[in-house]
Amino acid sequence: MSMSENHPLEGLRPGQRAETMRRLTANDIELFALMGGEIESGQMRPAGEGHIAAHASGCVALVLWLICNRMPGAGSEVVRHDLRSSGMVMVGDEIDCEAELAEVDAETGLALFLVNVRNQHGSTLMHGHVWVRAPRIRIMSEHEALPEITLRRHDGFAHLLEACKHREAVSCAVVHPCDRDSLLGALEAARQGLIRPILVGPQAKIRAAAMAAGVTLDGVEILHTDHSHAAAQKAVELARTGQVESLMKGSLHTDELMAAVVPSATGLRTGRRISHVFVLDVPAYSRPLLVTDAAINIAPNFEEKIDIVQNAINLAHVLGIQQPKVAILSATEVVNAKIPSTMDAALLCKMADRGQITGGILDGPLAFDNAISIEAARTKRIVSPVAGQADILVAPDLEAGNMLAKNMAYFAGADIAGIVVGARVPIVLTSRADNVRSRLASAVIMALVAHARRPQQEG
Repeated sequence: MSMSENHPLEGLRPGQRAETMRRLTANDIELFALMGGEIESGQMRPAGEGHIAAHASGCVALVLWLICNRMPGAGSEVVRHDLRSSGMVMVGDEIDCEAELAEVDAETGLALFLVNVRNQHGSTLMHGHVWVRAPRIRIMSEHEALPEITLRRHDGFAHLLEACKHREAVSCAVVHPCDRDSLLGALEAARQGLIRPILVGPQAKIRAAAMAAGVTLDGVEILHTDHSHAAAQKAVELARTGQVESLMKGSLHTDELMAAVVPSATGLRTGRRISHVFVLDVPAYSRPLLVTDAAINIAPNFEEKIDIVQNAINLAHVLGIQQPKVAILSATEVVNAKIPSTMDAALLCKMADRGQITGGILDGPLAFDNAISIEAARTKRIVSPVAGQADILVAPDLEAGNMLAKNMAYFAGADIAGIVVGARVPIVLTSRADNVRSRLASAVIMALVAHARRPQQEG
């Protein structure tokens, strides 16, 4: 790493200048909005093409970084500033920040800098004065680039929980809840008024799990079965006969539960393909993100992808996304006959154009970066209503979808919920590694889907 040297007091002379430039990202804009008091993303002003804008007052961060890292640099102390801002900034703006030394007092060590901040069009965004107590000794330090800041929200499921608060609890068969997290997840969902649980499985194991977790099962219905396989069959029977409106996976394997769900004669299949959707609250992304299919369909063919896409769109509607933007993912944004997923993507988009897939805006193929990053889409000159602002990511196969969703959970700190759609009732397929928070988030989504189905069933 290169080294940089500060400018101590004895070497400061009026007329010395420092400058830095930065191309603003979506994170920068949201940070500027927070600094300007626009706490909620929804308060930030639209700037066309689905982008967001914020007041230029956030440019003060660039000014102070420039002074403390470049001129005078390390050891500087900002005493006060008088900076005035005007105008708006948006994603992609190129900001030029300049500080020029106007006066220096050798006795007090105070230096006065004149500051100007402009955008790529030459418009002044901020100007004024900054008084700095300059360092008196020379300091060598590693050259520091402007930091990248990730805003961590973790409130993406809060409004969904709020939407459930004044609704009747949904009847739910919890299948084989014989470990701590699966049992506590169901009980917490019941405590929040989301579900009326029926615990289906070996009664002794369920009670042992409750005792180990330090919770009581008073008032909770338990339907005894001898083992997990029987629990799955019994829970599906309850759903098939209308005794429960939803299913929640406990500590059994997913394959074991789905083996009871998928048979045409005794299961919960409908005329549409069953698929799975992860719903993620990603700290660095400004909207809920749906990923499909990452748990059910291993290598879906084109016809199966039609149902997978439509299922995800329908779920997005339930979650309040009126016209979801759907990105059909591949390794490239160019249709290539040698890459089957790009061909599928192009055909799916054309079906949407013809009204064969409804309720959403489709585009594809799109690479992952183009789907979720406006900057990446602009760099590749992709003009699309979906690129950079996708609500739904459709993976080419289960392996890609599963790795994508779990990368976001473990590397990006996303909260993650999961649900099976396309069956007669919504089904929560939690992972055995999911914590109680994730299980509760899944229960919220399941409850919303069950409520949405009630008018259809009554009709």
